Amino acid sequence: MVNTVDRRSLLARYPAFQGLPDALLDGLCAPGAVMHIPAGTQLFAEQQACPGFPLLMAGSIKVLKLAASGRELMLYRVQPGGSCIISSSCLLGKADYNARGIAETALTLLILPVAEFSRLLVEHPPFRDFVFHLFTERIAELMQLVEEVAFARLDQRLAKLLLARQSTALNVTHQQLADELGSVREIVSRLLKGFAAQGLVTLGREQVTITDRPGLQKLAAV
Repeated sequence: MVNTVDRRSLLARYPAFQGLPDALLDGLCAPGAVMHIPAGTQLFAEQQACPGFPLLMAGSIKVLKLAASGRELMLYRVQPGGSCIISSSCLLGKADYNARGIAETALTLLILPVAEFSRLLVEHPPFRDFVFHLFTERIAELMQLVEEVAFARLDQRLAKLLLARQSTALNVTHQQLADELGSVREIVSRLLKGFAAQGLVTLGREQVTITDRPGLQKLAAV
């Protein structure tokens, strides 16, 4: 985790801030403005007001939508150098959050105040381009998510999710996988046992190990 943030590291993560006044950059990086947030912390929830534009220096945030059934679907992750389009849309539309954000890992986070966000959108074209580029990327991701939820079988989606982790041994629970898929643990557990019977994975306590990546890729592409 990043313990301190200086102007150089901020500009390395967010080049769109190049050319801004030093006073603004130094204010964002001031020790009192840098937030260190432990894993598992809820950053925002539905019906809460957005305090500003988040700038993630280290860690990972997952953004989830709660269904009427009580189940949650993960919409997307925010990684360092990115930001949350739901936060952006709330600021642009002067609306409350309609999803919730969780610190997936320990975070180092800065918040661009609402007034500065609004001013930079008007006065600093590189920042405006960055914000709208985020919208373009996230909308494409969400359209893919809608397509998968509506048309892909759950076993295909599970196979894609395992492959996306880009590691052979995954330290993950069946419940965590179910949460990301917007499903329930019992169904995911049954599918994983089927994968194991086919020799695609082996299962351990809070661990899934991919043993046949080509076979899993074939299933994901069906």
